[in-house]
Amino acid sequence: MTVIDDEVFAALVDSAGADFIPELIDSFLEDAPQGLAALRSALDAGDAVAFRRAAHSLKSNGSTFGATAFAESARALEHTPLEALGDAALAQVEALTAAYDAVAAALKERRHA
Repeated sequence: MTVIDDEVFAALVDSAGADFIPELIDSFLEDAPQGLAALRSALDAGDAVAFRRAAHSLKSNGSTFGATAFAESARALEHTPLEALGDAALAQVEALTAAYDAVAAALKERRHA
């Protein structure tokens, strides 16, 4: 599976315009690490509302770029009650962070293509 769905990314380029894509990518590369940090903070604090909100934002932003696996992982976190995640929560947040790293690398390549 590719990290970025080519069809979704092409649709984004068509709708936003190729000239605007680098700015969108830069915004995602700046915002997503903050969202991941917010997810970790909410997990540490046991704040289910903040956790769900951060996961939702990550899901939405990943979907925009066609980062399907990343977005699906964030969606799973968004829709699973924090208390139901239990001990697996940290591992899932770490897996989402690793998925972000792959997405970031792929988007950086596309930004300079």
